[in-house]
Amino acid sequence: MKKFSQLAIPYIVWAAMMLILPMALIALYSFMRQGNEIISFSFTLEHYKKFFTDPDFLLVLWRSLVIAIKTTLICLLIGYPAAYFISRCSQKVQNILVLCITLPTWINALVRTYAWIGLLSDGGIVQTILGFFGFHDVEILYTETAVLIGMVYNFLPFMILQINTSLCKMDYSLLEASADLGANGVQTFRRVIFPLSLPGVINGITLVFLPAVSSFFIPKLLGGGQYFLVGNLIENQFITVGEWNFGSAISMIMAIIMMLMMMAVRNIEKRNQGRKEED
Repeated sequence: MKKFSQLAIPYIVWAAMMLILPMALIALYSFMRQGNEIISFSFTLEHYKKFFTDPDFLLVLWRSLVIAIKTTLICLLIGYPAAYFISRCSQKVQNILVLCITLPTWINALVRTYAWIGLLSDGGIVQTILGFFGFHDVEILYTETAVLIGMVYNFLPFMILQINTSLCKMDYSLLEASADLGANGVQTFRRVIFPLSLPGVINGITLVFLPAVSSFFIPKLLGGGQYFLVGNLIENQFITVGEWNFGSAISMIMAIIMMLMMMAVRNIEKRNQGRKEED
């Protein structure tokens, strides 16, 4: 045990340097007055006050939460049927379909998002297809729709894979038992399939919502700078404006929101697990 503890020391040091130290510095900067000189540290809450008292910043936060919720719901509505279909296929077909889903993720997300600019632009494939159905002169690029398409495209695999994992672990003899007891397809799904796949649904929601609410390059590229989210606001404060302290404060606010989200998810999982044990 002592030898194992010694082997873990390099990993602990790495975690402290790469994870804890940067977060600690961001937290420190968020409570400092303008500037980043730790030696002349002066405690203040003005950056947090500035964010919560400015309606423009609150609007950006609200817009980010709304777009993240929309992205999560769309991914769930598309991902659950897709994952269920995959889980009902043979093992060989499952492997091929999972490979097809994960294959785009091997390419850098920035490159994949750039590709959507060409697809959604004037004269692109999407507009050409819409033109065949009579939808001419439809502007998609640099709108909320384009941002949603980009986010769903980038984050949908996370939802499908998590739900598919839960569905594949499910004991299908329970479905046969449900049918023997006279339950129809809707009742079986509501009483058996969905409750058993709930852990995958919760994990999928977490893996989609958290990156969606803080994404900055997707709204920047597909929104054309016209659709400003919290991720863009943080990037702007650090790189363009140079207000590290205010940018750090916004980062800490988002970190707290994400932590609360993860705590809520864990509580739901515990409640679901408790109900299973009671049953």
